[in-house]
Amino acid sequence: MKLLPLILALMLLGAVLLVAADPQGYAQYSASDLKSRVDAAKPDDHKVRLDRVANWGNHSLLAIRREGDGEAEVHDTQVDVIFVRSGEGTLVLGGTVVQPRTTAPGEIRGKSITGGVNKKMSAGDVIHVPAKIPHQMLVPKQLTFEVVKVDVK
Repeated sequence: MKLLPLILALMLLGAVLLVAADPQGYAQYSASDLKSRVDAAKPDDHKVRLDRVANWGNHSLLAIRREGDGEAEVHDTQVDVIFVRSGEGTLVLGGTVVQPRTTAPGEIRGKSITGGVNKKMSAGDVIHVPAKIPHQMLVPKQLTFEVVKVDVK
């Protein structure tokens, strides 16, 4: 009988912990965690540090820092939702990709864009780039951002 209160207390604690658990699929990343992940990423030939933070089936999260201009790109089946953290740059949007090449199914890269429009980007901006729209980031110094890539049909 002396163990009954202890057993009830442990059962209550277990129930509280179950209720307090995060729902399946939930994720949260602090600004310092994202910065650490980008800092640890090795820069590629285009001066981009990229960390594929997470993938949730039809959407994923990338943390990126550019220290130079990017290639022109077109995603046939993905939308880019871009959250600019720091720095500034120009997004060239629309037009035609110069010297296009397929880098993966539904993915085209190229040297630049002709006939696009220039959109300034700076910290705090949120940008939605629809699928099939050519886009290119021109970055004179540095631009840090996250991208949520959403698969579309």
